[in-house]
Amino acid sequence: MSLLSTHRLQSWYGDFQALYGIDFELHESEAVAVIGSNGAGKSTFLKSLVGLLKVPSDAVHFDGQPIGGKTPGEIARLGLALVPEGRRLFPSLSVEENLLMGASTGRKGPWNLDRLQKLFPILKERRRNPATALSGGQQQMVALGRALMSNPRVLLCDELSLGLAPVVIHEIYQALPTICDEGITAVIVEQDVSLAQRASQRLYCFQEGRVSLTARSGDVSREQISHAYFGS
Repeated sequence: MSLLSTHRLQSWYGDFQALYGIDFELHESEAVAVIGSNGAGKSTFLKSLVGLLKVPSDAVHFDGQPIGGKTPGEIARLGLALVPEGRRLFPSLSVEENLLMGASTGRKGPWNLDRLQKLFPILKERRRNPATALSGGQQQMVALGRALMSNPRVLLCDELSLGLAPVVIHEIYQALPTICDEGITAVIVEQDVSLAQRASQRLYCFQEGRVSLTARSGDVSREQISHAYFGS
Protein backbone atom coordinates (compact mmCIF):
# COMPACT_ATOMS: atom_id res chain seq x y z
CA MET A 1 0.00 0.00 0.00
CA SER A 2 1.23 3.51 -0.82
CA LEU A 3 2.18 5.77 2.06
CA LEU A 4 0.93 8.82 0.16
CA SER A 5 -1.19 8.87 -2.99
CA THR A 6 -3.48 11.04 -5.04
CA HIS A 7 -6.35 9.92 -7.26
CA ARG A 8 -7.46 12.18 -10.10
CA LEU A 9 -6.38 15.20 -8.06
CA GLN A 10 -7.66 18.52 -9.37
CA SER A 11 -6.70 21.89 -7.93
CA TRP A 12 -7.99 25.38 -8.60
CA TYR A 13 -7.07 29.00 -7.93
CA GLY A 14 -10.52 30.54 -8.01
CA ASP A 15 -11.83 29.89 -11.52
CA PHE A 16 -8.42 28.85 -12.84
CA GLN A 17 -7.74 25.11 -12.93
CA ALA A 18 -4.08 24.28 -12.22
CA LEU A 19 -4.09 20.47 -11.90
CA TYR A 20 -6.03 18.04 -14.08
CA GLY A 21 -6.44 14.58 -12.59
CA ILE A 22 -3.05 13.82 -11.04
CA ASP A 23 -2.48 10.17 -10.07
CA PHE A 24 0.59 9.80 -7.83
CA GLU A 25 2.05 7.19 -5.49
CA LEU A 26 4.79 7.43 -2.88
CA HIS A 27 5.98 4.35 -1.03
CA GLU A 28 7.61 4.13 2.38
CA SER A 29 11.34 4.98 2.48
CA GLU A 30 11.67 6.15 -1.11
CA ALA A 31 12.52 9.52 -2.61
CA VAL A 32 10.43 10.62 -5.59
CA ALA A 33 11.22 13.67 -7.72
CA VAL A 34 8.66 15.88 -9.47
CA ILE A 35 10.07 17.76 -12.44
CA GLY A 36 8.61 20.02 -15.12
CA SER A 37 8.86 23.51 -16.52
CA ASN A 38 7.72 26.67 -14.73
CA GLY A 39 3.94 26.72 -14.43
CA ALA A 40 3.57 22.96 -14.85
CA GLY A 41 1.80 22.64 -11.49
CA LYS A 42 4.58 21.26 -9.27
CA SER A 43 4.23 23.73 -6.39
CA THR A 44 0.44 23.60 -6.68
CA PHE A 45 0.68 19.84 -6.24
CA LEU A 46 2.63 20.16 -2.99
CA LYS A 47 0.26 22.84 -1.69
CA SER A 48 -2.65 20.52 -2.41
CA LEU A 49 -1.02 17.71 -0.44
CA VAL A 50 -0.54 19.81 2.72
CA GLY A 51 -3.93 21.55 2.73
CA LEU A 52 -2.89 24.99 1.49
CA LEU A 53 -5.31 24.43 -1.39
CA LYS A 54 -8.64 22.77 -0.68
CA VAL A 55 -9.24 19.48 -2.50
CA PRO A 56 -11.87 16.72 -2.17
CA SER A 57 -11.38 14.35 0.76
CA ASP A 58 -10.70 11.23 -1.29
CA ALA A 59 -8.32 12.95 -3.73
CA VAL A 60 -5.38 12.58 -1.30
CA HIS A 61 -4.68 9.56 0.91
CA PHE A 62 -2.00 9.32 3.57
CA ASP A 63 -1.28 6.07 5.41
CA GLY A 64 -4.52 4.61 4.09
CA GLN A 65 -6.74 7.50 5.20
CA PRO A 66 -8.29 10.31 3.12
CA ILE A 67 -6.81 13.67 4.10
CA GLY A 68 -8.09 16.00 1.39
CA GLY A 69 -9.94 18.91 2.97
CA LYS A 70 -8.03 18.76 6.27
CA THR A 71 -6.34 21.94 7.48
CA PRO A 72 -2.57 22.45 7.11
CA GLY A 73 -2.18 22.09 10.87
CA GLU A 74 -4.03 18.78 10.94
CA ILE A 75 -1.95 17.45 8.05
CA ALA A 76 1.31 18.57 9.68
CA ARG A 77 0.36 16.73 12.87
CA LEU A 78 -0.26 13.58 10.80
CA GLY A 79 3.33 13.73 9.55
CA LEU A 80 3.61 15.73 6.31
CA ALA A 81 6.02 18.68 6.29
CA LEU A 82 6.60 21.19 3.49
CA VAL A 83 9.83 23.06 2.77
CA PRO A 84 8.20 25.81 0.68
CA GLU A 85 9.60 27.51 -2.38
CA GLY A 86 11.21 30.78 -1.30
CA ARG A 87 11.78 29.43 2.24
CA ARG A 88 9.03 31.57 3.86
CA LEU A 89 10.89 32.15 7.13
CA PHE A 90 9.46 34.28 9.93
CA PRO A 91 11.44 37.55 9.64
CA SER A 92 10.77 38.64 13.22
CA LEU A 93 12.19 35.41 14.68
CA SER A 94 15.75 34.21 15.17
CA VAL A 95 17.17 31.14 13.49
CA GLU A 96 16.52 29.04 16.59
CA GLU A 97 13.00 30.39 17.02
CA ASN A 98 12.19 29.56 13.40
CA LEU A 99 13.43 26.02 13.95
CA LEU A 100 11.39 25.62 17.11
CA MET A 101 8.24 26.59 15.22
CA GLY A 102 8.57 23.27 13.43
CA ALA A 103 8.35 21.40 16.73
CA SER A 104 4.91 22.87 17.46
CA THR A 105 3.24 19.79 15.93
CA GLY A 106 4.24 17.85 19.04
CA ARG A 107 5.34 14.82 17.02
CA LYS A 108 8.02 12.63 18.59
CA GLY A 109 11.09 11.49 16.68
CA PRO A 110 14.85 11.80 16.20
CA TRP A 111 14.97 15.43 15.08
CA ASN A 112 15.66 18.10 17.68
CA LEU A 113 17.86 21.19 17.87
CA ASP A 114 20.98 19.27 18.79
CA ARG A 115 20.56 16.70 16.00
CA LEU A 116 19.82 19.41 13.46
CA GLN A 117 22.76 21.59 14.47
CA LYS A 118 25.07 18.63 14.00
CA LEU A 119 23.74 18.21 10.46
CA PHE A 120 24.09 21.95 9.70
CA PRO A 121 26.64 23.38 12.21
CA ILE A 122 26.17 26.92 10.87
CA LEU A 123 22.67 26.95 12.37
CA LYS A 124 24.14 26.62 15.85
CA GLU A 125 26.70 29.34 15.17
CA ARG A 126 23.99 31.70 13.88
CA ARG A 127 21.17 30.58 16.17
CA ARG A 128 20.62 34.05 17.69
CA ASN A 129 20.66 35.89 14.36
CA PRO A 130 17.45 36.99 12.62
CA ALA A 131 16.72 34.18 10.17
CA THR A 132 16.33 36.52 7.21
CA ALA A 133 19.78 38.06 7.87
CA LEU A 134 21.44 34.82 6.77
CA SER A 135 22.64 34.01 3.27
CA GLY A 136 20.23 32.33 0.88
CA GLY A 137 21.80 28.92 1.41
CA GLN A 138 21.75 29.26 5.18
CA GLN A 139 18.11 30.34 5.04
CA GLN A 140 17.34 27.21 3.03
CA MET A 141 18.97 25.14 5.77
CA VAL A 142 16.69 26.86 8.30
CA ALA A 143 13.61 26.13 6.18
CA LEU A 144 14.64 22.49 5.81
CA GLY A 145 15.47 22.27 9.51
CA ARG A 146 12.13 23.76 10.52
CA ALA A 147 10.34 21.04 8.54
CA LEU A 148 12.53 18.31 10.08
CA MET A 149 11.81 19.61 13.59
CA SER A 150 8.21 18.45 13.08
CA ASN A 151 9.58 14.88 12.79
CA PRO A 152 7.59 14.15 9.64
CA ARG A 153 7.04 10.83 7.93
CA VAL A 154 7.01 12.59 4.55
CA LEU A 155 9.18 15.58 3.68
CA LEU A 156 8.00 17.67 0.74
CA CYS A 157 10.79 19.83 -0.72
CA ASP A 158 9.91 22.61 -3.16
CA GLU A 159 12.88 23.85 -5.21
CA LEU A 160 15.65 23.43 -2.62
CA SER A 161 18.30 24.56 -5.12
CA LEU A 162 16.52 27.66 -6.43
CA GLY A 163 18.85 30.66 -6.57
CA LEU A 164 21.65 29.00 -4.61
CA ALA A 165 25.36 28.66 -5.41
CA PRO A 166 26.46 25.19 -6.58
CA VAL A 167 28.57 24.59 -3.44
CA VAL A 168 25.54 25.27 -1.22
CA ILE A 169 23.28 23.08 -3.36
CA HIS A 170 25.81 20.28 -2.97
CA GLU A 171 25.87 20.68 0.82
CA ILE A 172 22.08 20.61 1.12
CA TYR A 173 21.59 17.65 -1.20
CA GLN A 174 24.46 15.81 0.48
CA ALA A 175 22.38 15.94 3.68
CA LEU A 176 19.32 14.28 2.11
CA PRO A 177 20.55 10.66 2.39
CA THR A 178 21.22 11.22 6.10
CA ILE A 179 17.72 12.62 6.48
CA CYS A 180 16.13 9.69 4.64
CA ASP A 181 18.17 7.23 6.71
CA GLU A 182 16.17 8.46 9.71
CA GLY A 183 13.05 6.87 8.18
CA ILE A 184 11.76 9.90 6.27
CA THR A 185 10.17 9.51 2.85
CA ALA A 186 10.70 12.43 0.47
CA VAL A 187 9.07 14.21 -2.46
CA ILE A 188 11.55 16.51 -4.21
CA VAL A 189 10.32 19.19 -6.62
CA GLU A 190 13.36 20.29 -8.58
CA GLN A 191 14.12 22.27 -11.75
CA ASP A 192 17.58 20.74 -12.17
CA VAL A 193 16.77 17.44 -13.86
CA SER A 194 20.18 15.85 -13.25
CA LEU A 195 19.99 16.74 -9.57
CA ALA A 196 16.44 15.38 -9.37
CA GLN A 197 17.49 12.08 -10.95
CA ARG A 198 20.45 11.64 -8.62
CA ALA A 199 18.38 12.38 -5.52
CA SER A 200 15.44 10.06 -6.27
CA GLN A 201 14.48 6.51 -7.12
CA ARG A 202 11.48 7.46 -9.27
CA LEU A 203 10.28 10.62 -10.95
CA TYR A 204 7.13 12.20 -12.28
CA CYS A 205 7.15 14.92 -14.93
CA PHE A 206 4.30 17.43 -15.01
CA GLN A 207 3.22 19.32 -18.09
CA GLU A 208 0.43 21.90 -17.91
CA GLY A 209 -1.09 20.38 -14.80
CA ARG A 210 -0.95 16.76 -15.97
CA VAL A 211 1.46 13.86 -15.49
CA SER A 212 3.37 13.51 -18.76
CA LEU A 213 5.91 10.90 -17.61
CA THR A 214 6.58 8.56 -14.73
CA ALA A 215 9.68 6.36 -14.65
CA ARG A 216 12.55 5.07 -12.59
CA SER A 217 15.01 7.93 -12.28
CA GLY A 218 18.02 6.01 -13.51
CA ASP A 219 16.26 4.47 -16.52
CA VAL A 220 14.77 7.51 -18.24
CA SER A 221 16.58 9.21 -21.13
CA ARG A 222 17.02 12.92 -21.77
CA GLU A 223 14.94 12.51 -24.95
CA GLN A 224 12.05 11.07 -22.94
CA ILE A 225 12.32 13.89 -20.42
CA SER A 226 12.44 16.53 -23.16
CA HIS A 227 9.30 15.07 -24.75
CA ALA A 228 7.59 15.01 -21.35
CA TYR A 229 8.52 18.65 -20.70
CA PHE A 230 7.54 20.08 -24.06
CA GLY A 231 5.47 17.44 -25.87
CA SER A 232 7.80 17.36 -28.84
